[in-house]
Amino acid sequence: MLSERVRRVMEPGKVLLAPPHMTVSEAARLMAQKRVSAIMVVESGSLVGIFTERDAVFRVVAEDRDARSTRLAAVMTPAPRTIGPEESFGYALLVMHENGFRHLPVVENGVPIGILSARDALDPELEEFTAEASRRRHIRPRS
Repeated sequence: MLSERVRRVMEPGKVLLAPPHMTVSEAARLMAQKRVSAIMVVESGSLVGIFTERDAVFRVVAEDRDARSTRLAAVMTPAPRTIGPEESFGYALLVMHENGFRHLPVVENGVPIGILSARDALDPELEEFTAEASRRRHIRPRS
């Protein structure tokens, strides 16, 4: 899995884009509807920032900002680190680990095409664990 290309690992359907003038409240509703924990902030087709659930907690709630009036531009992480779709997933995980973040936008020719989450690394392992647990349940000796 670590040698897989980012393009094959990312879930393109989970990409959310928003303009910088969108409010935190509007963004949070979109994130909840799509069940994602990050939204890429885009202006004129280019990535200008990323807003995550951690930003909502640390930069909005913890600072007593009004989510209905606060714009993403005020609380997003500007100019986030990105990765290309042909890089390895292992390299992407290393970048996230070394920089202490959980989301990594995937950009091709300057255009955001996807996003990786630290959870993407867990999902295949979790699926394997679930399958193994199910298999063991079926072969468990009776007492």
